[in-house]
Amino acid sequence: MKKFKLIKQSQEIIKIAAINLALLLVFLELGSLGWYFLKHKQFFYTRQKTQDKSALGINLEGVRLNQSIVERFHPFFGFVQKPSDDFRPGFKVNNYGFISPYDYPLKKTKKNQFIIGVFGGSVASNYGIFEVKNKILPGYLKQVPGLQDKEFVILSFATGGYKQPQQLLILNYFLALGQELDMVVNIDGFNEVALSNLNNKNKIDLAMPSIQHILPLTQLANNSLSVKAMKTTIRIQETKTQIDRGLESLQHCSFAACDALTSVYVQNLVNNYRKDTIAFEKERTKPQKDDGGSVIYINTNKSVLEDAAAFEKMAWNWAKSSIFMNKVLSASNVPYFQVLQPNQYYQTKRVFGDAEKEIAFNKDTPYAKAVEIGYPALLSKFPNLKKNNVDILNAVNVFDKTKDAVYVDSCCHYNQAGEVVFSNYVGRYILDALRKDERKKKK
Repeated sequence: MKKFKLIKQSQEIIKIAAINLALLLVFLELGSLGWYFLKHKQFFYTRQKTQDKSALGINLEGVRLNQSIVERFHPFFGFVQKPSDDFRPGFKVNNYGFISPYDYPLKKTKKNQFIIGVFGGSVASNYGIFEVKNKILPGYLKQVPGLQDKEFVILSFATGGYKQPQQLLILNYFLALGQELDMVVNIDGFNEVALSNLNNKNKIDLAMPSIQHILPLTQLANNSLSVKAMKTTIRIQETKTQIDRGLESLQHCSFAACDALTSVYVQNLVNNYRKDTIAFEKERTKPQKDDGGSVIYINTNKSVLEDAAAFEKMAWNWAKSSIFMNKVLSASNVPYFQVLQPNQYYQTKRVFGDAEKEIAFNKDTPYAKAVEIGYPALLSKFPNLKKNNVDILNAVNVFDKTKDAVYVDSCCHYNQAGEVVFSNYVGRYILDALRKDERKKKK
């Protein structure tokens, strides 16, 4: 009898547990449906499925799923990304290490094609990707007489970490190879002060490529990368594999709860990836005590320059490089537009929300001081640039009227909303500048 009651009680407990579990799953699914709708502005079960992993709602900014985190030496450019046919839908890391749908040099296949070259660092590279996908600048250019029927082709010659005179050297290199350009947009300023400042602190010539990128490549070439850095590299590679698998699972979720839980899991992996890459950057950029046997030659300084002298030199390197880019292009009547990129560490009237502050600012970053001192130095060269007929756009205030968060990290990069504001700002400026030129020609 007691045994029968025990069995009956056990069945009741199992029944109650099953009901509670079912209710938990139902509420979890309902909560996940609401979370998905708030996040994606569409219902989970009627959603448009995508093969683009970057459109799954995970912030993958800075995650190089299909690339090594270490660049490759280039004898002319300093460094490039490793060529790969599998970067993201519609793009590849091309034969010269630039993110583009095309290999370079690209020859025109139609008379009405209009080729726009984009130069600069990672912000410029992101701008180029955004423009290829969204064609905001071409939308403005079509309002210019004579450009209405053009087929606009945007080519990115920008890579994360580039700073002048790399843009100048790359422009001349590709012009020498016969690359046709009808317009050039150069977006820079941040790397010129932030990365050049790191060069200075490590007694590396300011005009040399970024020590953040060159030093680890030098260490690899000399077989002197630290054990700690190599272990971090392996951990990063394992995390990337897990992220990729998680994104694959996310694409095939049949329930909203699966999507929610997998998203949290993948985003946590992405956060771990970012922490490890920061640790790797710190470790791999530690200077070596003795590089006398290095197979790579890098121009050095005997001492660290004082800030006033260093930033003045950085600003002149930046300005003169831009002036020469303009002179080269002007000889072929190619319009050149210089854009000083906005950055969170250069104070304007922008009001940052608490959530964006957490993302956009890092009290330990070496970039803050470099921008605070360096941007005024760059701005002081505007009169000289204009005197040399450089069409320069000061975009530091571009986000001042934007209430939405626009920064995705504590360096310099923008989210989708920021890219929209920035691209429209650049597009409107270029349209107005070309219209002014048209009016001058008619006088």
